[in-house]
Amino acid sequence: MSGASRTGRPPRQRRPAPQGQPGPAKKSDLGARVAVAIPALAFALVIVALGGWWFTAGAAALAIICAHEFFRMYEPIHPVRIGGFLGIISLCIAAHTGGRQHLALVVVISFLVVFLLSFAQVKTTAVGVAMTIFAVTWIGLGVAHAILLRDLTNGSDVLIDVLAGTFVGDTAAYLGGRAFGRTKLSPAISPNKTVEGLLIGILAAVFAVWVAGLYQDWMTGWDSLILGVVVALVSPIGDLFESFFKREAQTKDTGTLFGAHGGALDRLDAVLFTTVAGYYTWLWLR
Repeated sequence: MSGASRTGRPPRQRRPAPQGQPGPAKKSDLGARVAVAIPALAFALVIVALGGWWFTAGAAALAIICAHEFFRMYEPIHPVRIGGFLGIISLCIAAHTGGRQHLALVVVISFLVVFLLSFAQVKTTAVGVAMTIFAVTWIGLGVAHAILLRDLTNGSDVLIDVLAGTFVGDTAAYLGGRAFGRTKLSPAISPNKTVEGLLIGILAAVFAVWVAGLYQDWMTGWDSLILGVVVALVSPIGDLFESFFKREAQTKDTGTLFGAHGGALDRLDAVLFTTVAGYYTWLWLR
């Protein structure tokens, strides 16, 4: 019988919530986020501690995953995947073996390689070539500067400070926004981000880097404070930067590698900015 129950009565309709009253509470994904964050944090700490080629290989692998997610978002414009991957790997190797003076040369060569490899594709577009080179510079240079920072004197500790400030600030902004968020930060780019969450995240990031610096006797309190402020201010820009491209591609998450956290690019978007800022800030401070 269509539209009726076995008793002959019409099916019960769920009453809508009265206006002005909240509906069922949305289930928090905080537990899922923590469950994924713990092994990810352990992996980051291990490769940072190992350093050398171990860190270079681990960082390059994460960069390739990020690039893969980005290229998948923009599949309709036919990015030159192989050229992008080669450019990113080359930047990581150049950062570890030659230093930052070799990065510009690799970027210039990547222009040529990406363009030539585009002819090997069944379909290619000028926009696809441009977006591939953009991914090489955005993702590749961000990860390459993490390698440069790790290779500096006390670089492993400074890199951990930068990562701590980035992730603590991001988590505090998320929780603070859920609890106290009222004013939208940038509805056109990221509708869920709020000014209140941003401010809480900035304060938490500065505090996290400053506290980490207390356990490093070679770093002064002012140095850790300056580094913390730089990381705290740059981190949300990196987050919004990636959100802009996800909005353009009409994608919520770049992937599912980190479960509730989304893809690798979702987790490392701010890191791609803070490692660059952290590297040059530490060069200036030391």
